[in-house]
Amino acid sequence: MTSTTTLAAALPAGHRAQLMFLAHDVSFRVGTRLFEEGQHAERFWIIRTGTIALDLHVPGRRAAVVETLGHGELVGWSWHFPPYRWHLGAGATSPVRAHEFDAATVRMLCDRDAEFGRAVARWVGQVAAHRLHAARIRLLDLYAPYGSGPR
Repeated sequence: MTSTTTLAAALPAGHRAQLMFLAHDVSFRVGTRLFEEGQHAERFWIIRTGTIALDLHVPGRRAAVVETLGHGELVGWSWHFPPYRWHLGAGATSPVRAHEFDAATVRMLCDRDAEFGRAVARWVGQVAAHRLHAARIRLLDLYAPYGSGPR
């Protein structure tokens, strides 16, 4: 993940404080599934320690891991965009400690405070764009005849 998509780089200090006020700490064991594609996206996380793999269902095959996330990274962006359904799946690949957020509460705060809402939308949009690009590259590497490299 690029430094511009981590919370510390993406949100000004005041907006980070507003967001972190809503956080509560959680932990996940290795192998815990945080969410599956298509499920309702009602929460999201920022990783404190550990790693989480994002994966994409591939019919007739094992799920393809498209990116691995670590410290300071946002897990989940689908909670911010209707219809609030996960576009990927996610599972802990090591013990994880994270800050968890209730998506409806954060969306309500975004609606009430336009400046905060714009900052969060920019951050989540940057993360979504980065993840979609990473998924495309990974899928080309896995399934295209010549991978994602030069032709």
